[in-house]
Amino acid sequence: MIIAIDGPAASGKSTLARALAARLGLTFLDTGAMYRAVTLAALDRGLAPSDGAACTALARALPLGFDPQGQVLIEGEVGEPAIRGAEVTAHVSEVAAHSGVRRALVGTQRAVAAAAVAAGGGVVAEGRDTTSVVFPAAELKVFLLASPAVRAMRRAEEEGRPELAEAYEADLARRDAHDSQRADSPLLEVEDAVRVDTDALSAEAVLDHVAGLAGAKRSG
Repeated sequence: MIIAIDGPAASGKSTLARALAARLGLTFLDTGAMYRAVTLAALDRGLAPSDGAACTALARALPLGFDPQGQVLIEGEVGEPAIRGAEVTAHVSEVAAHSGVRRALVGTQRAVAAAAVAAGGGVVAEGRDTTSVVFPAAELKVFLLASPAVRAMRRAEEEGRPELAEAYEADLARRDAHDSQRADSPLLEVEDAVRVDTDALSAEAVLDHVAGLAGAKRSG
């Protein structure tokens, strides 16, 4: 079974996808972490995030994988927490907008899913184009929503810096615009995705709801 979860930055996709994969016994596929991994590697090598050719060559050559906990591996080393750093966050949308980078990583993402399905399982994949581009035939597609203010406050509270919520909100608005307006694989809500607005829901309530949707798909 393939479950694809899309939505804007900081909408709770990773939290939901990781918990859902654990509950259903599926593989967690954090596609966003792969773009962060390429961005981190590009910065470490002194490449300009705006250099599409250089970032594409890197994405094609960089050995990426996942450990049993679903954490991205860069050349065999766990990429957390470095891929979540401020500099990576500031540049990941720019790197992810390059068509060549996207093509390289989509192939890897589909290979991970194919292996999981062949082994009798499946994946819960999250990102910004998993329902529209990477897995358009997924059995369940979810579009996770939350207002910019709520997303910013959640992120600030997670980091123990509630005073930064306003600054985070401005950054999320910038990333939303970049992701929605890019020419290749923009963030969009596909017609057959189930919309889940999380503004008034706890993480556990969102998990229960989406797990119910998955159960209905499996039994149907």
